[in-house]
Amino acid sequence: MAIWEGTRPLLVEAQALVDQSAFSNPRRVAVGFEQNRLAMLLAVLSRHGGLQVADQDVYINAVGGIRVDETSSDLAVLMAVVSSFRNRALPRDLICFGEVGLSGEIRPVPNGQERLREAAKHGFTRGLVPKGNYPKQPIKGMELKAVSQLSDALSAVGDWL
Repeated sequence: MAIWEGTRPLLVEAQALVDQSAFSNPRRVAVGFEQNRLAMLLAVLSRHGGLQVADQDVYINAVGGIRVDETSSDLAVLMAVVSSFRNRALPRDLICFGEVGLSGEIRPVPNGQERLREAAKHGFTRGLVPKGNYPKQPIKGMELKAVSQLSDALSAVGDWL
């Protein structure tokens, strides 16, 4: 994912592990992300993405000990959860960002162009971005998919899995 740290974009890997819970109350563990936001995102995924993880333990991690406080990580976190749940790896050259709302809408985030240019510099060739962050001019070497709803994002990622 591409987050904004101070005055520059920062590329961070979001990891997720989804596993059948051995307990009646599944665990939700967030390292580097806000715990309550994870719970909300999982509810949105269930309601608007049709993916039932209520009986699953869900662990997410921001690689490298980074603390992610901005909502631009929402879409990346959900895509990592879906990847783990389906046991299918996301493409290594995929960058994604976007805020996910309660009704499943994918909202644009500030500095979208700069985030994409930074990702392209580091070899990312695919991007999943909010429709409002889709660049007016193409970014050389990147295939971008613009999404406005969580269901669109799940379909787009399904094409790459």
